[in-house]
Amino acid sequence: MEFHNTGGSPVTAGVVTFGTHITDLLGNDWKTITQTRELSTPIPAGGTVDRMWTLCVDSWRVPSGWHIDTRDVAAALN
Repeated sequence: MEFHNTGGSPVTAGVVTFGTHITDLLGNDWKTITQTRELSTPIPAGGTVDRMWTLCVDSWRVPSGWHIDTRDVAAALN
């Protein structure tokens, strides 16, 4: 993901929250698993950084034929 700091001062801390949806064979959304990760590197004023995270869901939550899709992303930056 790319994070852009359009402000005039550096971002020194923050968290990113992901919503991973578990959907059945027909596309019905059964559950959303929320996971939060720290944004470890400051973002300089006017700068951009790229970050990548691995998100996991317990296998018992996803029956055979169903799938997961991370659709929701929200950042809270300081």
